[in-house]
Amino acid sequence: MTEPWQTSTDVLVIGGGPAAAWAAIHAAEAGAQVTLVDKGYCGTSGATAPSGTGVWYVAPEATARANAKASREALGGHLADHYWMDRVLDQTYANMNRLAVEGRYPFPVDPATGEQLRTGVQGPEYMRRMRAWLKRIGVRILDHSPALELLVDDAGTVRGAAGYQRREDRDYRITAGAVVLATGGCAFLSRALGTNVDTGDGALMAAEVGARFSGMEFSNAYAIVPKGSTITKTAYYGYATFFHEDGRVLEGAGSTKGRSVIARTLLTEKVFAQLDRADATVQEQMRLGQPNFFLQFDRRGIDPFTERFEVDLLAEGTVRGTGGIDVIDDDCATTVPGLYAAGDAATRERICGGFTGGGSHNSAWAMSSGSWAGRGAAQFALRDGRGSDGQVRGAGRVGLRPGGTEAVTATDVIEAAQAELIPFEKNYLRHGDRVRPALAELDAIWQRASEGLAGRSGDERVRARQAAAITAVGRLMYASTLARTETRGMSKRADHPELDPAQHHHVLSGGLDEVWTGTTPARNTTLAVAS
Repeated sequence: MTEPWQTSTDVLVIGGGPAAAWAAIHAAEAGAQVTLVDKGYCGTSGATAPSGTGVWYVAPEATARANAKASREALGGHLADHYWMDRVLDQTYANMNRLAVEGRYPFPVDPATGEQLRTGVQGPEYMRRMRAWLKRIGVRILDHSPALELLVDDAGTVRGAAGYQRREDRDYRITAGAVVLATGGCAFLSRALGTNVDTGDGALMAAEVGARFSGMEFSNAYAIVPKGSTITKTAYYGYATFFHEDGRVLEGAGSTKGRSVIARTLLTEKVFAQLDRADATVQEQMRLGQPNFFLQFDRRGIDPFTERFEVDLLAEGTVRGTGGIDVIDDDCATTVPGLYAAGDAATRERICGGFTGGGSHNSAWAMSSGSWAGRGAAQFALRDGRGSDGQVRGAGRVGLRPGGTEAVTATDVIEAAQAELIPFEKNYLRHGDRVRPALAELDAIWQRASEGLAGRSGDERVRARQAAAITAVGRLMYASTLARTETRGMSKRADHPELDPAQHHHVLSGGLDEVWTGTTPARNTTLAVAS
């Protein structure tokens, strides 16, 4: 194999979605030279790029802000932190205003007032504008260049990453003063729209250097979709009535609190929906806000407002869950020096507790955490300097450096892991008697992958690392689920159906060969004894 292409930078941002873009902007504005590497094409890949999304944009008025913070307090199990919520509301308000001016985003105008409406964005235009902004300020963008492992120095400080450039068919090594992981969450390759790149790569790389995670039990988001579709827009089903296969109304079914009713019914029969509660005005707004949602119906000749259509549940994992890499200060630093996390890769419990959904808080967290992580990484890098390639080593193992001789393929690992992670009877309708054997099987899959998972070509290694990442995320998720013996937020336990006031805490986790869990009190970062 030829020697990898090598370069250096002050701040390396890994990812290409909104969190990565805002991180790169703020790192550059802090005086750092910034390189961004994206698994896909920055501006078109990821969960935001193909979708319309609301944004948690609230004017700085006391009552409005108080109502905004209270809106999901109970849904999230009262685990959100008002200090972080205030910070996100402030930063999101500032960033959306900057997006209008410096980002040149064409927000729609309220015909009654003449003011721009800045409570949402269209993903394709949003990310196109963000890429153009990055180019204008001199951020170096390396597209189709998935990172495969982090580089660390002798002190354990993260000093860059190594990966593979698909178009050039060559490996690369980039040394850096600091790294921002903005790689998105993990949807287990479920095919949910825009999530084909969201395979938990950042979580795997963070775990390999010893980073801590929080809230991984809140990683079982499932979206309502038309049967066979990949387009998730669960909010629209707030206007739906759901039906049994024989045409009877499915009582208790809904997009927010009644999704488990749908899941249980799907175990024995088909479920149908009709968006019959949307009046003409709402219908027009829905088509304008999310046109690709309706393409699937138009192509099939279905009017979803007047006709019933079959629905299913599609796993979205941590992309719509709230768990992720733990952040330990206002700059979104992780527990590992030189490593910062943002967006879906980082825990969103700070503002959502144990429940979120699509858009809104997720969008606000991406741009806010990205801003803080980029600025913090720049300050760290400019203070400590860049790493030297001769002084760093790759931290990756599973999928890159197998410990045994018996080969296992990435496809085998992915399919085996998906069998434990995607079925909603295991991951959504949770019960200890189902979660424990699923975790045991994932442990066995991890062991087999550790011994024999690898790839010869660049694309094979990318696939192998995705397989390892999906498995690693699943193990952290189920270990955390078993550690929370109650129902809180989106982690609902059939064997522990009540909320337990004694468990008003965050569940922390980490490790690879041996996964550990611990707790820390809500709104407090003091780590309890790991179990």
